[in-house]
Amino acid sequence: MENRKMTEYRVKRPLQVAPAHPGELMREIIEEHVKLPIAKAAREMGITRAALYTVLNGTGRVTADMALLFGKLTGAMPDLFLHMQDSHDLWHAQQKLRVRLAKIKSVRTDHAAASA
Repeated sequence: MENRKMTEYRVKRPLQVAPAHPGELMREIIEEHVKLPIAKAAREMGITRAALYTVLNGTGRVTADMALLFGKLTGAMPDLFLHMQDSHDLWHAQQKLRVRLAKIKSVRTDHAAASA
């Protein structure tokens, strides 16, 4: 089996704007594409309106359960919402920890040497 290295691409400038919260897209899907009242969507998913509103307003996280329920209701791919949530969370964590991260010296290992 051939041993391949993954190509790394460096971002030349960091993103200045946070990635969208998945709730924004979920709200658009419910209101504009599926045209379903949010209360009815919550009932169909078996969750409270408050739980769904929390996500749609961008104040709550999209969990795996929520992504699966929403995907089943709308036909959307659940993993998209989880990836969006991860990107959103990571960007905010980088902003919050910027100073601490700048003080940490990276320790890199050569995986190729270790496996030889």
